[in-house]
Amino acid sequence: MSVTSPQSAPPSTPPGLRTGTLGTADIAFFVVSAAAPLTVMAGVAPIAIALGGIGAPAGYLLAGLTLAVFAVGFTAMSRHVKGGGAFYAYITQGLGRPAGIGAALLAMVGYNGMEIGVYGLLGSATQDTVHALFGADVPWLPVSLAGLLLIWYGGFRSIDFGAKLLGVLLVAETGILVLLAAGVLLDGGAHGLSAASFAPGNVLVPGTAAVLAFAFAAFTGFESTVIYRREARDPDRTVPRATYIAVGFLGLFYAFTVWIAIQSFGDAAVVKAAGSDPGGLFFTAITTYVGGWAADLMHVLIVTSVIASLLAFHNAINRYGLALADEGVLPRAIARIHPKHRSPYVAGAAQTVLGAVVVLGFWAAGADPYDQLLLWVNTPGMLGLMALQLLAALAVPFFFRRVTHQEGVWRTVVAPVAATLLLAAAITLVATHIDLFTAASPLVNGALMAVAPAVFVIGLALAWRLKRTRPTTYERFGH
Repeated sequence: MSVTSPQSAPPSTPPGLRTGTLGTADIAFFVVSAAAPLTVMAGVAPIAIALGGIGAPAGYLLAGLTLAVFAVGFTAMSRHVKGGGAFYAYITQGLGRPAGIGAALLAMVGYNGMEIGVYGLLGSATQDTVHALFGADVPWLPVSLAGLLLIWYGGFRSIDFGAKLLGVLLVAETGILVLLAAGVLLDGGAHGLSAASFAPGNVLVPGTAAVLAFAFAAFTGFESTVIYRREARDPDRTVPRATYIAVGFLGLFYAFTVWIAIQSFGDAAVVKAAGSDPGGLFFTAITTYVGGWAADLMHVLIVTSVIASLLAFHNAINRYGLALADEGVLPRAIARIHPKHRSPYVAGAAQTVLGAVVVLGFWAAGADPYDQLLLWVNTPGMLGLMALQLLAALAVPFFFRRVTHQEGVWRTVVAPVAATLLLAAAITLVATHIDLFTAASPLVNGALMAVAPAVFVIGLALAWRLKRTRPTTYERFGH
């Protein structure tokens, strides 16, 4: 057993990167914005209710509790792994360099999949909003391309600019859901307020498996708190706090808002309403309890919620690219920092170009922006990030076995092992219900599920090649 963890020395900071800027609230804003609470609630929660019944809120609580258990070991390890690579750095230190390099590629593909697919949602949501407010029809491609430019600019400006913008957007989208909740609570719901959603008989039903699949997908990206370690004030305190705040807020807020939606229709009527018109469930509820003006505002805020999600994912991808360029795996140019804005502007430009290529490719193929661009690109991204969570949880006990530390058994063994088992079960649930996400054929679903393991295997092959051809780069990877 070594005397100290090998990566405990402070890492070198790329020249010009803005450090010590972000506090707990700033980082939590980035993570919660990536989850896009309003988009998740209005677009996905009604389907969860239709499939899982009135016990759907408990599914979001269970997902949040699982990720809170994961965060125990994750944040304990964050005090010892000081780099900006988040998952792949953790996996490298715990499971070895080949697994870490495979995880690095998986992270890049996963985050890009989660972000680029959402440009289809931006186009689709804007179409719906313009039609609902003005009765006009707009093509989705110009909207998505304009979104690419807007997100590029947000990432280019600076991390401070992004944090402030995300703060405003997050407060707005959360506020409209709180307004709906206030209207329902003050009115007493459709037939009185009920706690039946949390009764075991309504939670322990087959449909809860489908709810859990949607719920875990809604939390995807919460681990990106660690990506901002270099730019955080007092990261040993800021990163764990931001992680727990993000997980706690999302779990409680999701569960509460789904429960509010159920109360707005009543336990007996909500499942039928969600099944017949899932897209209109929240709009109907807020029109009934607040007013038509609030429904119009919700349409607008769904668009801004999508923009917040895109910007949060874009910033996370840029910092993964920066970390991998520092490692020597990606071209060194990716690590360039803008002299004025101190942002990883080359990484941001590269990610924007990639997004434009994918968006234009789907448009040229005549694909639907929601059913194909969003769902087919998001699905492998979601599975890839969940696989990263599983590998990171597994890496924690292996890491702490090899270093001297003051962490307790709960943080280093019990919680990580429990999280590994829970995340394995969650991935199984998502994979077995993949058709709920994609509405695609078995052949397409099989191809989408094969992306994550294929990328990881390619990463293992890259590790073997690096060890043979660039041994210095290989030896310092992840440290």
